[in-house]
Amino acid sequence: MYHHSGNVARQAAGSAAGVLDPQAPDSDTILFQRCTWCGTAMYHRLLCPVCQGGDLRTERSEGTGTVRHATIVHRNTPAARNVSLVEMAEGFVVRGRVMGPLIGIHSGDRVRLSTAKDPVRGEPVFQLVDEPYRAWS
Repeated sequence: MYHHSGNVARQAAGSAAGVLDPQAPDSDTILFQRCTWCGTAMYHRLLCPVCQGGDLRTERSEGTGTVRHATIVHRNTPAARNVSLVEMAEGFVVRGRVMGPLIGIHSGDRVRLSTAKDPVRGEPVFQLVDEPYRAWS
């Protein structure tokens, strides 16, 4: 369960309380939180899902990950679109869209964060690192 509140408090200067800043300075990065007590990485949480600790620090993701689940959605959209769960290299999972042919996106594909943003949902957009037609060669 992700926390998508629009009125998130800003992080105090010098504080380790990792409430995400909604106005990220770079649009091509993902900010996530890491629990200072147990080290668990998470995306948009108020409490650690492992130890329930509230002492979270904000970190910047390197932007690479692996598709864990990909599906094609036909509802409430003029054209079919991809919705994927991507496990980032730091260990947290984020929902986003992977650019490329809809039938060419599979679990296990490596992706990296794109500079594009989903204009409707505001979710991150990823692009495939490997050739999408690897089985055809």
